[in-house]
Amino acid sequence: MSLSDDGGYGGDGHRGSEAGQTRTRLPGNEGDLYGAGRRPRTGMSSRNLVTIVGVIVLLLAAIAFANRDGSGNNESPGDSAKDTAAGPARPTSPTGTKPVSGKSSGIATGFAKTEQGAQSAAANYVVALSSDGMYNAARRQEIAATVYAPSVAAARKGSADKVYSDAALLGRIGLKPDGSAPKGMTFISRANPVGTKTESFKGDTAKVSVWYSTLFGLAGAQSQNPVTESWYTNTFDLKWLNGDWKVTDFTQKKGPAPIGRDQAAATAEDMTKAVQGYGGFTYAR
Repeated sequence: MSLSDDGGYGGDGHRGSEAGQTRTRLPGNEGDLYGAGRRPRTGMSSRNLVTIVGVIVLLLAAIAFANRDGSGNNESPGDSAKDTAAGPARPTSPTGTKPVSGKSSGIATGFAKTEQGAQSAAANYVVALSSDGMYNAARRQEIAATVYAPSVAAARKGSADKVYSDAALLGRIGLKPDGSAPKGMTFISRANPVGTKTESFKGDTAKVSVWYSTLFGLAGAQSQNPVTESWYTNTFDLKWLNGDWKVTDFTQKKGPAPIGRDQAAATAEDMTKAVQGYGGFTYAR
């Protein structure tokens, strides 16, 4: 039995007329393997060519797939619709919408009428509602007027007045009756949003949760209420009114809180310098 040039068994032209027989190839026959010597290959076999083409096609497909979520701007019209539906939390990323540039009473305003705009509003509002300004009567009124929808602002301010002007509460915190810190002390109440999550979004209304930590207490050498850290989640009901998102209601729950590391606490002086030296953020995406 002879082998053909491609390394496989010979075709029908090399077989005898009966099954099981082989044909002896004589010197001088066309394609003789034993006479004039085997001819060198000058081309590429079809099998190798198909393999190379297959590899190239796979590489091109992989590159195209990677570019779908890469840095290229390949967003299709349907992608924006998907972004408006509630789903798993996404990290902060550029959206093409300019950040807010306006402020009212020191609070960011003028958020976009989008899911991301509602998240930005909620993050900034939790900062305002957790700030030390809530313990000052005049500042508290400004915050309520900026954050809340007009229909609930008066009622929310009335509730806040009862809480933040309560003499017993202020005494436990270590503040004076007017909500100010004693001489030589620095009162700290600051929220630090970690992330936001859209619970629902329907045109003019949105429900957004904000997970955040707080720093709260009195920094000073004689402080009986040193600055501590706590964790909360606020869920805001927002309504689009007069070109901006406003709070109509919200709830608060504790946590989720991480396990604290074995880390030395800062001195009262260092804590005071840090709070006074590091300003807060305007949250926008």
